[in-house]
Amino acid sequence: MQFYRPLNEVKAMTFDLDDTLYNNEPVIRQAEAALAAHLKAHHSDAAALSPRDWYLLKQAAVNLDGRLASDMGQLRKVILTAALSGKTAKTLSVEIPKDEELNSAVDACFNCFYDARSDLTLDDEVHNVLKLLSDNMPLVGITNGNVNADKIGITPYFETILHASTTRPMKPAPDMFNEAAAILDIPAGNILHVGDNIIKDVLGAINAQFQAAWFACNRPMALRNEPVSVLPHVSLCTLSELAHFCR
Repeated sequence: MQFYRPLNEVKAMTFDLDDTLYNNEPVIRQAEAALAAHLKAHHSDAAALSPRDWYLLKQAAVNLDGRLASDMGQLRKVILTAALSGKTAKTLSVEIPKDEELNSAVDACFNCFYDARSDLTLDDEVHNVLKLLSDNMPLVGITNGNVNADKIGITPYFETILHASTTRPMKPAPDMFNEAAAILDIPAGNILHVGDNIIKDVLGAINAQFQAAWFACNRPMALRNEPVSVLPHVSLCTLSELAHFCR
């Protein structure tokens, strides 16, 4: 543990999820592979799309509705709808079609991805730390992703888990931090946000007047390798060091 700024009393914590509690990259790879297999089996035309085709569909969707950039689930559904209906980046629409058969097929594709995206097992250390912390203070999850918290077994530790969406801009925007502070009914200066991303988590938290703990489970903890514009209050060597802040 290394301190960079003075810390107020920690009365609550907020947590990022992806790459803070678990390594998200291999999970997303397995989900993409599961979706690709499903498309190959059921939707050969969509399966034939190149990575660039998928990228262009994504960019077109965000260009049409910038709010989709904060909602990974809805963005994926829009892209899948375009792919399954033969749309291109130039003809893509963000409107939900009235075609029940198409919508059912899109849901099946999305559920295939989402089930695999949430198919992970947390380390015992993570469960132990979250249990200890939640026994001592309220916790709120703040994530730009859309992992199924029930499926990975973390819901009991949190008062609630906030997911970025079309109406809830993703970090580093202050919206989810402000919402968490309101839910906790605790001054932002007494809340410690724990996350791996220097911009989305550390800078976002500090701009929202939170305190920030930097912890990444998926890479070496070296600030020299990060896009640092502001230092966290503290960096952690292990998640277990958060026990230091228990009252």
